[in-house]
Amino acid sequence: MQNNATPSLPLLPWAFETDQGFTLRGWHTPPSGKPVLHFLHGNSFCGRVYEPMLAHLAADFDLWLSDVQGHGDSDLGGRFKGWNVSAELAVKAFQAHRNKLFGQAPVMAVGHSFGGVLSCLAMAEHPKLFTRAVVLDPVIFSAAIVLGMTVAELAGMAAHTPLARAARKRRSHWPDRHTAVESLRGRGTYKGWAEEALQAFGEHALRPADDGDGVVLKCPPSREAEIFSSAPVGLWSALRRVQTPTTLIHADKTFPFIVPSAQQWAASNRHVTVREVQGGHCFMQVEPQATAQLVRTCLLPS
Repeated sequence: MQNNATPSLPLLPWAFETDQGFTLRGWHTPPSGKPVLHFLHGNSFCGRVYEPMLAHLAADFDLWLSDVQGHGDSDLGGRFKGWNVSAELAVKAFQAHRNKLFGQAPVMAVGHSFGGVLSCLAMAEHPKLFTRAVVLDPVIFSAAIVLGMTVAELAGMAAHTPLARAARKRRSHWPDRHTAVESLRGRGTYKGWAEEALQAFGEHALRPADDGDGVVLKCPPSREAEIFSSAPVGLWSALRRVQTPTTLIHADKTFPFIVPSAQQWAASNRHVTVREVQGGHCFMQVEPQATAQLVRTCLLPS
């Protein structure tokens, strides 16, 4: 765990009404003319959960944090519209605000897990949008996994995948934020998280319950399960089309399919470089400052 204090991070809200009947929301730092870092979060999280890492990047970047459908302060929006649509909506939301806020400042992509894959899909469809990218432990399914999940979806069996089942069983209600944080401390995904990362989760991933009784997850377990029950369409075709110089940083103790997928992607795309760090899937929440320094080095090479 790191002892370095997290710098304060001034953030302003933004909103974008999509053509899908719901509103996306997020946050940005006051524009200053620096390069823009476009950030997409992991499944069930939201942009501000990563503030401990992002705050250490704010000296070199203006930040744009985008919460995907059903995450953070974005609307639930009915059924999940899918990975590809979510990636496109994130781009549309950014483009709707870009000129007014950031002008023609260069834009760089960073995403974690689910958000890392969405960043890749966005790069494939918009090759000139980002000048560089870093994807942190992106859940890039192998072609075999994608095929299996597609067949499972068609057969109505995707909801029974282990990750989807686990998500639906996730506790989503606590009497208060402190109790929520303490119940997660040292457990599962949250094991080893820096204190500031746990507190960011308690502050930004929870909201007051509708009946006023305690707090609940902003991203309901049902939405997390929907995402785990689906897969991107044309993932490997999109990965081959990425032209943005991209560094994929994976953990050495991550999901078993990520490392071979990372190696396969790098072998098939000369724009991709792979680096390994110690830790698990949420390594950036365990070592936010060290991760920020690595991201900065990848995006702003000397």
